[in-house]
Amino acid sequence: MFLTTGDLQRSHMIKSVVSATEHLMFQSDEIDQFDRFDGLIEKVKQDLMDKAEAQDGDGLIYVNFNTEIAQVSVAPRYLIVTGYGTVVKLAE
Repeated sequence: MFLTTGDLQRSHMIKSVVSATEHLMFQSDEIDQFDRFDGLIEKVKQDLMDKAEAQDGDGLIYVNFNTEIAQVSVAPRYLIVTGYGTVVKLAE
């Protein structure tokens, strides 16, 4: 299973597009927690690969990640990572 943010330079068939989202709550008095995005990105990567594998894909191309901080009320705040990509099957 592979992930790439670009194109694939070999014959392949597009299966579908998949997305995944992970979030993490933190208290608003904790200011600098942006390094926690790294762990969320790793979880989203794994979720995307699991979804691609479930569709009999060999990998994902054009993978993108969006990060944001959402404040639902005064507190708490959430770190949110959403990823998406195109599932492909390599040609024989």
